[in-house]
Parts: sequence; structure tokens; C-alpha cells
Amino acid sequence: MGHRSERFVEVCIYKVKPERVTEFEQLVSRVVEHHRSFRGVRDVRYMKRTHRHRDFSSAKKGLPPIKLTRRPRESTYVLYWELEDEMVHGKATKSGLEHFFKEFARCLVTTPTMILGQRIQ
Repeated sequence: MGHRSERFVEVCIYKVKPERVTEFEQLVSRVVEHHRSFRGVRDVRYMKRTHRHRDFSSAKKGLPPIKLTRRPRESTYVLYWELEDEMVHGKATKSGLEHFFKEFARCLVTTPTMILGQRIQ
């Protein structure tokens, strides 16, 4: 199976300043709309971390995770972005940065962690 037929994926982890959460979530709505308009983009999803496991033994027992309740020093968001190939990813990323970089930078605690690769399932 050639790489051109496999989907290309970016998973990106964002650490957002607590006072910028609302602004970030509004920005993400616009970013998703922008990315979905690109030919070759298959899926764009964001999630906000709202829960954690108690511990590993609780997870093994099938116990539900615990809802986060303390005011965080930062809020964690994760992007899942699936595209046809690396070329589409490059063009869509460039366009997104041209349109939204300053707004993203204002909301973030640190540079996002980006994981790039081929979808295998």
C-alpha cells in the first residue's frame, strides 16, 4: 500500500491560558470551518480535557474517570486532523497560520505539541 493512499494525521496538544479559554473555543470554531473548506481535509475535531483516571488499577477495574474540578493553571485541548496526504497538510497548515497564528499565540501558554503521521486503522 503506497503512502499516497493512506491518510495523513496531525494530533496537536494545546495548553491554553485559563483566562483565554472562551476566546480559544471561539477561535477553534472558526479554525474548524476554515480547515473543513480545504479540498483533501477529511476530518477536523477538537476536544477539551475534562476528566482524568483515578489511577491505573481503577482503569483496569473499569471505573469511570474523575471529572476535573480544580481551577487549572492551564486548560488542555487536543486537535485531531485527518487529511488526504502531506501536501494537503502543508497547504492547509500554511493557510491556517496565515489567518489565525496571532490569535492562537495570544491564547497559548507554550508552543503546541504536534504529532504527525500516517493513519494505520
